[in-house]
Amino acid sequence: MSSTRRTLLGPLNAGRTLFGYAAMIAITIALFFVIRAQGATLVAPPAPEGATGHAAAAGHASDLAHLLLAIAVVVIVARLTGAAFERWLKQPAVMGEIVAGLVLGPSVLGAIAPDVQAFLLPAAVAPSLGVVAKIGVVLFMFLVGLELDPKLLRGSSHATLAISHASIIAPFLLGATLALAVYPIYSHAGIDFTVFALFFGVSMSVTAFPVLARILTDRRMQSSALGVTALACAAVDDASAWCLLAFVSGVATAELDGAWLTIGLVVAYVAFVLLAVRPLARWLAAREERSNDPVSITTLAIVLGMLLLSAAATEAIGIHALFGAFLFGVVIPHDGRLAEQVRARLEDVVGVLLVPIFFSFTGMRTQIGLVSGATDWLICAVIILVATLGKFGGTLVAARFAGLGWRDASALGILMNTRGLMELIVLNVGLDMGVLSPTLFAMLVLMALVTTFATTPVLALITRLGRAPAETMAAERTP
Repeated sequence: MSSTRRTLLGPLNAGRTLFGYAAMIAITIALFFVIRAQGATLVAPPAPEGATGHAAAAGHASDLAHLLLAIAVVVIVARLTGAAFERWLKQPAVMGEIVAGLVLGPSVLGAIAPDVQAFLLPAAVAPSLGVVAKIGVVLFMFLVGLELDPKLLRGSSHATLAISHASIIAPFLLGATLALAVYPIYSHAGIDFTVFALFFGVSMSVTAFPVLARILTDRRMQSSALGVTALACAAVDDASAWCLLAFVSGVATAELDGAWLTIGLVVAYVAFVLLAVRPLARWLAAREERSNDPVSITTLAIVLGMLLLSAAATEAIGIHALFGAFLFGVVIPHDGRLAEQVRARLEDVVGVLLVPIFFSFTGMRTQIGLVSGATDWLICAVIILVATLGKFGGTLVAARFAGLGWRDASALGILMNTRGLMELIVLNVGLDMGVLSPTLFAMLVLMALVTTFATTPVLALITRLGRAPAETMAAERTP
């Protein structure tokens, strides 16, 4: 009976419901017009200063649409270019992504099709893109710190430390010397020469640990004696170079007079992280080791919150947010479940979305057209030569003194000459601080590209040439 009742009542209820719904909509519309008629007679007070109206809201919506379009284009082009570089040029995908960022900027697309470039990456979205790019760099530096194996630093032999520091000292001194010629041409009186020379030297001294590790992995050399030595040297190099850049940034921000106060604050903050934050990070990591469940949202929120607080602290001190992010990543146990799962959660978002945005932002700031005339290109070539001689030469000499053969010492020198993304981060810091002019920034970006591009083919050449004599001798000894 109940089934029959439902069948008989169904059409009746549906009809009543439809009628009631239509009446409700009609009454709502009628009442709103009554309210509207009453409201039209009211007079509101004057708009407060800075208030936005319909036109401003429409402008914000247009900016957001352009920003989303720019990000979509950047992500797609970077991914395709990176895959092409990896497949056909045998270069790390990150090199293709860097090139994609430069191609989308004024140096290439802007020169070929300025209207297209202005539509895809308009100047109006540059500030928003810059904020997103900086957040991406902060997260990337956290991941670099998270991936840095402290055992490479603690277990480094005196020879490894000597080689690594030689690969920093030699290019730093050569860069500071070259600053004597570059400063009068590409700087101005508002930049103290000491700050300029320090920063120019640091820009010559960086090694891209992530790119170097990727090159070794692609060539299946990461477990070889040369690969382990290169990774250890690059780890020490990275840690030392970032400390040096922190020092230079502190000096530049404090304009020499207050530099010691900034340095003192940095030392105090590092001590605070090591003594107070590291035990907490280890407790969190140990807690995760006892659990078989994935890292909880609460734990992830705590990690990200501490990461951002650390980045904010170093930014407030005056040495850039990326140092705080890197330092917090270092104090989390490298090989625990916590580090592994945080990496798994963040790597794809940072690598696929945020890092390419940083490349595109760098591309928008790089104007290769500013490097014009024989003098500019000659100085650019000298910068590339000095950077290569410093890194390659310093590493080669120190490695030979440490007992490595010519082949391994040369291969290690070429590997340490890899700059890539880390160099671009350093250069953007210099441009933000006003230490680097746009022209010099473009020259140093070209230097970073050339030295990193050269790593894979030159390493392959050294490997082949170094193996040939041994193979020849073996063949001669064969009866």
